[in-house]
Amino acid sequence: MNFDFFFNNLPELTITGLAFGAIYALIALGYTMVYGVLQLINFAHSEVFMYGTFATFWVITAFNAADASGIGLIAILIAALVASMAMSATIALILERVAYRPLIKRNAPRLVALISAIGASFVLAELMGLRDRVAEFFGAGDALDKYVSAARINNSIAGAIDKPRFDLLGISISSIDIIVIVSAVAMMVLLDQFVRRSKLGKGIRATAQDPETASLMGVNPTRTVQMTFLIGGLMAGVAAFLYMLKIDVTRYDIGFLLGVKAFTAAVLGGIGNLRGALLGGLVLGVAENWGQALFGSEWRDVVAFVLLVLILLFRPTGLLGESLGKARA
Repeated sequence: MNFDFFFNNLPELTITGLAFGAIYALIALGYTMVYGVLQLINFAHSEVFMYGTFATFWVITAFNAADASGIGLIAILIAALVASMAMSATIALILERVAYRPLIKRNAPRLVALISAIGASFVLAELMGLRDRVAEFFGAGDALDKYVSAARINNSIAGAIDKPRFDLLGISISSIDIIVIVSAVAMMVLLDQFVRRSKLGKGIRATAQDPETASLMGVNPTRTVQMTFLIGGLMAGVAAFLYMLKIDVTRYDIGFLLGVKAFTAAVLGGIGNLRGALLGGLVLGVAENWGQALFGSEWRDVVAFVLLVLILLFRPTGLLGESLGKARA
């Protein structure tokens, strides 16, 4: 164990871990909201996030952000954020309409919905991995070459965005880490207040607590489920944009591991609890970054999932105490 490196760099490791954790938390919101309303795990949500990363990549590539600066660069980043949110929200709505709504109307067993989500996850990932073939099929391969080439390997925006660092009380901090953490917490607070105070948010909570009574009181269950997927998709789009700012690289299967970690964060905090998703994500991000510093980078994922096992052994309801069987949005 590298204790000297760990203690000498503890503040920097913690801030970087919080940045990763903030991304996990934003993705986890999609899992926790769908579970709160439908009592189902949407395993295709990881691909909702993945499509958002590609939307960011395409916008930054199309507008050549590496040659932009000042107001121009800010405009490109705003366009990338909007595109990422729109892409992820669209995929989430398509997912709800195709993979979930028909099963819900037929009162299909939850296991069937779970299998449908897993199947949709593979379909969405492979479609992105075959986008060059799709473009060629429609005769647009040459025109879209820089967007569809290298379909099954890494696609990077490295160097397109500067990542200045600054010193604060002797601690070297990346400006991107601060942007990621502040943005994620702000989005979390806005979503929490929206769900608690707005009419739609009250409908979501009512459906999560008692769908039949909520329906009798005038809440449209189909619209509520649709809006739950939409909100989860929007948050995944924000997470995808922030992820690309920090990591620079995406690929067609990137959603798998990040999706599993986001699901871990949701369970860690108490699935069905919005604030639990934030807490679980931050704890997970810090824990795995500390573990990486102590044991080596190859142990990063091991530490994350060992933490999950320990939490479930000693506190099965998650850190904020929501029962998995009575989870609420």
